[in-house]
Amino acid sequence: MATVEEARAARDAKIDALHERLTGAVEALASGDDWRRALEFAARFRARSFNNTLLIWSQHLAAFEEGRVPEPVPSYVAGYKQWQSLDRQVAKGQPGYMIFAPVKGRFATTTPQDALSWRRLGRFEKPKPGEVVRSRLVGARPAYVWDVSQTAGDPVPERPRPVLLEGEAPEGLWNGLTALVEAEGFTVLRVEHEGMIGGANGLTDYEARTVAVRTNMDPAAQAKTLAHELAHVRLHGPDNPDATGHRGIGEVEAESVALMIGAAHGMDTSSYTIPYVSGWAGSVKDKSPAEVVQATGERVRKMAGSILDALPTAQVGGGDPPGLSRDTASIEGQARPERMSAPPADRPLAPRAADLAVRSL
Repeated sequence: MATVEEARAARDAKIDALHERLTGAVEALASGDDWRRALEFAARFRARSFNNTLLIWSQHLAAFEEGRVPEPVPSYVAGYKQWQSLDRQVAKGQPGYMIFAPVKGRFATTTPQDALSWRRLGRFEKPKPGEVVRSRLVGARPAYVWDVSQTAGDPVPERPRPVLLEGEAPEGLWNGLTALVEAEGFTVLRVEHEGMIGGANGLTDYEARTVAVRTNMDPAAQAKTLAHELAHVRLHGPDNPDATGHRGIGEVEAESVALMIGAAHGMDTSSYTIPYVSGWAGSVKDKSPAEVVQATGERVRKMAGSILDALPTAQVGGGDPPGLSRDTASIEGQARPERMSAPPADRPLAPRAADLAVRSL
């Protein structure tokens, strides 16, 4: 049996391998078209972090090239026990896709307003009387998920998919986005042509608190533009302490959010313009292009996800198999992954098999 030190070394080696694979995936986003495809994929797996989305994407593509899965793009991914809860079993010998799983620690204090007063509790340690307890992310460990094509069993039910005519906007999207803009205290204006807003498709005026969109575009383009401006409202206002202040990054973030919202509604995103990634990423002082891409990708994913969650529209799924229990996901998030491949069919399942689906790391 492996010692604690050997187990930790094995875990750290897997984490290092994950970081190496992730760096390669990020560096592969060398053009606007690569970035577009990555965001289209992330829109269908938005329940997961941008990093884990890239890891799933790259490993599934490798599996396809090796002939282990039938399609180059995954459809649904879940942990080992999660698939079992849906009456499906990972096929014998199918390796899982390694991703980052969050490691959380419990911290306690009697003065929560003092950031330096928090102390980490031991595994079985109870807080002292009067102490407040909170969980915090303290690290990461490797975990595994499998695509539905690597499993067998009961059919996976399909969610209704939005069907669009060319140039048409998804039903309810414009009104839903308008409501979200207005909830931020802005008024939506529809202007006749781009000459009225400086030649742009849309314009956000933070001082006047208006969002204008030109109407001499097809309805799909108008909805996409409104999504772009909503991203500006939420991410880049002058009073937003998290705004990057970098014009190029701001435009990429807003357009990327719009692209993900469009992709989640089945809209054709092939004509969307995303600036050349290495150009804007390489222009940020004191950060490598990989760091900028990863930070931007996660900001985009979170913002697009929050907008999509608030819209009363038909959307493509978020990457979880339909019918997956949130209780199952919560339980599996506590499991310790120990293996990368499914056990042979005649071997009992290990009680702590790799069965995690990550949400937020």
